[in-house]
Amino acid sequence: MHLSGALLLLTFLVPPAWALDAYGAAPANDPSADVPPFMILLALVSIGVIFHVTVQIPSGLLGTWLGRNRTAAVSYVLVLAVAGVLTSVLLWAVVEVGRVAHVFPLWADLMARGSVAMASYVWLSHHVLTRPARRPEGRAAVS
Repeated sequence: MHLSGALLLLTFLVPPAWALDAYGAAPANDPSADVPPFMILLALVSIGVIFHVTVQIPSGLLGTWLGRNRTAAVSYVLVLAVAGVLTSVLLWAVVEVGRVAHVFPLWADLMARGSVAMASYVWLSHHVLTRPARRPEGRAAVS
C-alpha cells in the first residue's frame, strides 16, 4: 500500500487543472484574495492522502481479494471498478454536486492518477507477494 500511495503522490507532480487555475484566480492588486502557494500544495497533498485512505486502500484490498484466483488483468479491472464506485461516493459526499457534468472532470482526474498507482499494487500483489515458497536445496519432501 505504501508503494501505491507514494506513486499516487508522485502523480501530483503534474498538477491538476484546478490547481493551475488557483494561481491566477485572484486579481494581482488584491493580496487578500490570493491563495498562498503552500495552501495549494497542502490541498494537493491532502487530496492525495484522502483519496489513498478512502478509495485506494479499500479498492486495492477488495479488488485483489475478489480476483485472488484470477489473472492480474482481471484483478486490475476489479480494483478499478471498486475504485470508480468509491471515487463517485467520495466526490458526492465531499463536493455534493448533483450534476455529473460538474464532477466528471475531477472524477476522471482522480481515477487516472489512481489507476497508475493501483496498477503497481496489483502487479506487486500478484508477482511478488504471491510467489510460492521454495524448498531449500538438498532436502527431500517429507510425506
